[in-house]
Amino acid sequence: MSTGSTETRGSEEIETELAPEAAAIEGRNPWLLAWQRLRRDRVAMISLAVIVLIALAAIFAPIFTHFTGHPPNRQYLHQGTTPEGLPVGPNGNFWLGTDNLGRDILVRIAYGARISLGVGVVATLLTVAIGVVVGLAAGFFRGIVDTVLARLVDVILSVPFFLVAIALVAVAGPGLTMTVLVIGFFSWASVARIVRGQVLSIREREYVEAARSLGATNLRIMFIDVLPNVLAQVIVYTTLLIPVVIVTQAALSFLGLGLQPPTADWGGMIAESQNYYTVAWWFVAFPGIALLITTLAFNLFGDGVRDAFDPRAGRS
Repeated sequence: MSTGSTETRGSEEIETELAPEAAAIEGRNPWLLAWQRLRRDRVAMISLAVIVLIALAAIFAPIFTHFTGHPPNRQYLHQGTTPEGLPVGPNGNFWLGTDNLGRDILVRIAYGARISLGVGVVATLLTVAIGVVVGLAAGFFRGIVDTVLARLVDVILSVPFFLVAIALVAVAGPGLTMTVLVIGFFSWASVARIVRGQVLSIREREYVEAARSLGATNLRIMFIDVLPNVLAQVIVYTTLLIPVVIVTQAALSFLGLGLQPPTADWGGMIAESQNYYTVAWWFVAFPGIALLITTLAFNLFGDGVRDAFDPRAGRS
């Protein structure tokens, strides 16, 4: 009897000791767990800090103009170019050198960050919004709706992006709005396909059937019961899509399909430096480095967000 009571009392003590820990585990929000994992990821946190610094540089670009005294489009043909008409290298007056027209590269990079980040964020939000709505509708309703939307996704994915972009810009003219619309229109199909796959695996779950049996409308079930369960995947894809959009915008500007001179733009600056990279390395190097650092920071941060939501998938 004493042995049995001792074992019972010991098991009760163990359960009492484990109860707070079990309660703490059960009570932790998965979003909070993801944030805690993300905070412990040094690479992701460093990348986030770099992104914040780039965003601050874009927001406070006029401060660079104030400290240097060089507006982004002002040409300093005497101070900013050599007697041969070549760009001037980094010095005390022009910290990152000048371009072929004697304009301050540092100031133009800061203003170019406004374009790259602005287009990256706005076009990505447009892309994700369209893709989420189409993916939800296709995966939830199935039948003819799914067939039509799935074929539409296939058509969009099969269209050669740059050829159509060139045609559209030739008709409507280049500009910031056209760049955002072109990128957003041809990028949503990938988001829709991902969301559709997730919705197909969720629409038959018990809580969805329970909401349907309680008389909830399809619209409410889609956005209240289904969407929150695919939101993590959407967030991960969004963080990884932003650098793709930034590079796409730079590529369009490099081809002359984006913003037109004299607007400061990283892709346009790289295009202007093609004839000078052998005699003025800084002209192509610094805009290229700015583009590289920005896209790399977003990609590493996106990898960190993915690992935070799915800790079983290690960083590749």
